[in-house]
Amino acid sequence: MPSIYPPKFRRGDLVRVVAPALSRAVVMEHDNTSHIERRFAEMGLRLSFGEHVDEMDGLLSSSVQSRVDDLHAAFSDPDVAGILTVIGGFSSNELLPYLDWDLIAANPKILCGYSDITALQNAIHARTGLVTYSGPHWSTFGMRDHFEESHTWFVDALFGQATMDIRPAEAWTDDTWFRDQDGRTLIPSDGWWPLQGGTASGRIVGGNLCTLNLLQGTANMPSLEGALLFLEDDFESHPATFARDLAFLLQTPEARGVRGLVVGRFQQASQMTRALLASIVAKQSVLAGLPVLANADFGHTSPMLTFPVGGEAELAVGESCALRITRH
Repeated sequence: MPSIYPPKFRRGDLVRVVAPALSRAVVMEHDNTSHIERRFAEMGLRLSFGEHVDEMDGLLSSSVQSRVDDLHAAFSDPDVAGILTVIGGFSSNELLPYLDWDLIAANPKILCGYSDITALQNAIHARTGLVTYSGPHWSTFGMRDHFEESHTWFVDALFGQATMDIRPAEAWTDDTWFRDQDGRTLIPSDGWWPLQGGTASGRIVGGNLCTLNLLQGTANMPSLEGALLFLEDDFESHPATFARDLAFLLQTPEARGVRGLVVGRFQQASQMTRALLASIVAKQSVLAGLPVLANADFGHTSPMLTFPVGGEAELAVGESCALRITRH
């Protein structure tokens, strides 16, 4: 299925915020909305909210029907230019049997979020061809400091058309910034980790690895033929878990059509090291001879790259490395 690229944002556009996983009420325990509102005003974007974003049940989410209704309303509203998710969670995949794929395909627009939203992003691309975007949630814009690179990548991906030449950040953070905006520490970056050399270009598939795997065996799993995989996981994924999840993904028959792999930065609590990750990658026969780059700036740390699920990228790994997003 060919990729369909949604119209880019323009100043004055209206963005709808929805909660396909955890409720906004969870986020509002620490109210950082003043920073969010300032950042969106600076971009010239207006915000509106789904009717059910604050509903919350025993699993800190709302009913499947409420979440589906908010997504359908956002896609069908002609005044809405794009959709941002409140935050991730655990339950976006619950919505997939109930989504109106024809409605979504008929109203292509930006959808941006990450983590648990990986299920929605990849399913929508698989079922409709619509390119979606792995990037900051609405709540992520509440980060007061050290947000500059994340902001630049978001604007480049969602407002512009130019090729994005990605460079590794010089520093990063791994903290619960939403609880304490003053006690943050920048960690010097050791740059990208070139694990296997080579060059490749392909269609981006991926996001959060364990969430992507929830789609396997369903019609919602995107094709891996010709794919450049972008994969990450959070602090709950220690090395053995990541190895198991990666092996499962690469055992699907279509994985033999994968062209390369980019791995996002791990959180410190995962205890992943460069040597461990290199050994995990080396076990995967499907990846033999393919370029693999790790410690890239996406995942559950900051800064966070915005990248297109279903878009196109080029990867070169060697003495010098290059990562370019060519269509977004």
